[in-house]
Amino acid sequence: MPINKIHDLDISWINSIEVNDSEIKTKVATASFTSKNNIAEKSNEDWLKKSLTCVDLSLLVGNETPASIEKLCQQAAFPLKNQNLQVQLAAVCVYPSRVRDAVSAIKSLGVNNTVLVASVAAGFPTGQFPLHTRIAEIYYAVAMGADEIDVVIDRSLVLRGHWAELYNELVQMRAACGEATLKVILSVTECGSLTNVYKASVVAMLAGADFIKTSTGKEATTMSMHEGLVMCQAIREFYKKTGVKVGLKPAGGIRTAEQAISWLIMIQQELGDEWLDPKLFRIGTSGTSSLVPSVASALKEEVNMIN
Repeated sequence: MPINKIHDLDISWINSIEVNDSEIKTKVATASFTSKNNIAEKSNEDWLKKSLTCVDLSLLVGNETPASIEKLCQQAAFPLKNQNLQVQLAAVCVYPSRVRDAVSAIKSLGVNNTVLVASVAAGFPTGQFPLHTRIAEIYYAVAMGADEIDVVIDRSLVLRGHWAELYNELVQMRAACGEATLKVILSVTECGSLTNVYKASVVAMLAGADFIKTSTGKEATTMSMHEGLVMCQAIREFYKKTGVKVGLKPAGGIRTAEQAISWLIMIQQELGDEWLDPKLFRIGTSGTSSLVPSVASALKEEVNMIN
């Protein structure tokens, strides 16, 4: 269900945004996002479980079959094989043509009330397609049963500063999503600057994004916590101005349990405990990535130590 709504485009706000790159880099370099002191109020087991419940597990290679989608859904439903812990991932993420397969598999596994089905859309991963085809793709994915839609923006609009055009495209995408959650992928390493990342974040949220997402996972350069911190600041300012909590989804390059917990700690410090929830924080990772096995292994070690 959407948590945001469409707001008027505030060009004066967009034009006033200026990010100090050195301050962002210094803060990330000096912040204790991995310090044991910051996670003392929760056990390491709690943080590991939390990270799993926030994972969107994707399969976006191009050679997917109903069988491989079923395997993806099994991994999302039962990420802790041979462990007596009931934990599910937040969602699976697939191409529009595979949504029906994912919906069927999730239902057959009996986790359709806990594991959501997300679909990439709007010309993923480039966004370089005519707008009417990108919109049609969203309608199709929703019709197939997608709970969430991860759209990608046309980065050329960001690079040229065409904020009104970007806003108008995203407003149409928001409408096409209907009751499905809208996640807007900024492809932050292709936006040209941290200032542009902040501006694109604000435009997406004004257009009704429920989440802003760092990356497609297919960019040549992997995103970092620098872009994540800027997006947190944009989310915090948007909340102060509108009273609406928008979620964050980093994706691409998060491969270990330690990295996942670092992102959770940054979210806690920058946005607060309310954002430590799958409704407001997700971690995007591939079904072939090492992240889920890494967290599962760390969690098994943690439980064995306690026992």
